Amino acid sequence: MGKETGFLELDRRDRDYLDPKERVHNYREFVVQPDEATLQGQASRCMNCGIPYCHNGCPVNNIIPDWNHLVYEGDWKSALDVLHSTNNFPEFTGRICPAPCEASCTLNIVDQPVTIKSIECAIVDRGWKEGWIAPQVPARKTGKTVAVVGSGPAGLACAQQLARAGHTVTVFEKNDRIGGLLRYGIPDFKMEKHLINRRAVQMEAEGVEFKTSKEVGVDISFKSLAENYDAVVLAGGAEDPRQLLIPGAEMPGVRLAMEFLTQQNKRNAGDDEVRAAPRGSLLATGKRVVVIGGGDTGSDCVGTSNRQGATSVVQLEIMPKPPEKEDKALTWPDWPLKLRTSSSHEEGVERDWAVLAKRVLGDGEKVTGLECVRVEWKDGQMQEIVGSDFVIEADLILLAMGFVGPRKTGLLDQSGVELDPRGNVAADTVSYASSVDNVYACGDMRRGQSLVVWAIREGRQCARAVDEALMGVTELPR
Repeated sequence: MGKETGFLELDRRDRDYLDPKERVHNYREFVVQPDEATLQGQASRCMNCGIPYCHNGCPVNNIIPDWNHLVYEGDWKSALDVLHSTNNFPEFTGRICPAPCEASCTLNIVDQPVTIKSIECAIVDRGWKEGWIAPQVPARKTGKTVAVVGSGPAGLACAQQLARAGHTVTVFEKNDRIGGLLRYGIPDFKMEKHLINRRAVQMEAEGVEFKTSKEVGVDISFKSLAENYDAVVLAGGAEDPRQLLIPGAEMPGVRLAMEFLTQQNKRNAGDDEVRAAPRGSLLATGKRVVVIGGGDTGSDCVGTSNRQGATSVVQLEIMPKPPEKEDKALTWPDWPLKLRTSSSHEEGVERDWAVLAKRVLGDGEKVTGLECVRVEWKDGQMQEIVGSDFVIEADLILLAMGFVGPRKTGLLDQSGVELDPRGNVAADTVSYASSVDNVYACGDMRRGQSLVVWAIREGRQCARAVDEALMGVTELPR
């Protein structure tokens, strides 16, 4: 694949970013894609490694060596066809996926993995620019109807596959716009929302109907879906946030990350302040911000806080600081635990690890600080370090501690589906069938909080299972 000596001749060169001083003043994407010649050179580095571990590292099993080789040869249209054969929305993953495929690349053994994510994004962006991406309207309709609850990446992937198989598909979304956390959880500076709108237009041309501002279990009963559709797919995500159960956390200055991020995305979409913030405007402007949670959502809060004009931003993580570099002999080709610095971190933040929040300080209405203690981990158990208490001054505390599973009230309570021990909808990864007849589950609602690329995988596989259950046979890929 690629050029036999490409990886020996060229070093890894990834895409660039605009300078933090420039990009922090707006919410636009700031990635600078290399030119075509550079991308072809990077694709040529895909070595003939014999066993492409990148396939296994990628949750949707992208056929990475094949489209790398096609890019190297300049056949971008064929590369797009190969890319779309496993991934419905590579413009999403090419922007926000952490790229486990690159961690699994054979060249990562020497810290020089192929720039898979950049090449993927360049392929699909060129496909849209050249007009190669068009609706795939089915040749015939099956007469079967499917309701998909949730328009995040799992729901969208499932709906698109089922529509292309000829089924009549309706997607129900509780928010005013489709996209789920792609729309309201991912900041615009990481993924602009016209990308979602463009796919929605394609899917509508393929026969998918979107019903927004329709929450199943509130605006529409689950029973009505079960009675009026041949199959129902639950793809509502894992939206039950982990709470901060410490004294003072009930104060107005302690808010959920998703509330904070959603408000800013609504402002960017042109919503007025009242519509964007029905519970009151939530801004970091002129405030000392503390973000609790060291993951991607916490990083997104950092980038958004800096754009809003926070006076300072501190990000806390309860786990120890990861090593700067992993031990390849122990981790490769699996996803390694190591220190990761995001583009938002580069824009300005103070990060601290092995810190436990103990008490929110304030007068009951206004937050003034966060009392913390340092911890150490021994044999998987956390212990507070005596005498290590300290206080961080704060005006706004954002909770980015992840999600504990799907919300139970409304949809799940009405559906009567069984839950697994973690509180997710119980369903396997072959049939994706729940405990209720003709009801299926995929994405975070089934597997718990995870990555966009895992959601796309599950949506595609669930669509195949539903198609086979409805028709007896299926030609949809897994």
